[in-house]
Amino acid sequence: MPKTLSQKIGEQIRKLRLEKKLTLDKLAEDAGLSKSYLWELENKSPPRPSAEKLAGIAKALGVTVDYFMGADTPEELETAEDKAFFREYQQMSAPMKEKLRQMKKLLDKD
Repeated sequence: MPKTLSQKIGEQIRKLRLEKKLTLDKLAEDAGLSKSYLWELENKSPPRPSAEKLAGIAKALGVTVDYFMGADTPEELETAEDKAFFREYQQMSAPMKEKLRQMKKLLDKD
């Protein structure tokens, strides 16, 4: 029987934590959670973290929440932030876009 999304979340957290060579203690500290809570997510089935807690874990692991929702590979947080910035940029007025381009030119001189 195939695993459900909620069953995979704990496995994904553990796998990514180990790939990044993080202890439960370190991940718990970085995510603002208790070590015992993370242990339960990784080892009890099915884990049911709140969206807020899952977001904290994702941030601490350097991925987006989408990774836990079935994305094949972890999207690096920097890439996600770049995409979010570009979406915001597309919504800006022409004068604001020009200001940003000018700021970039100034920063490029350094």
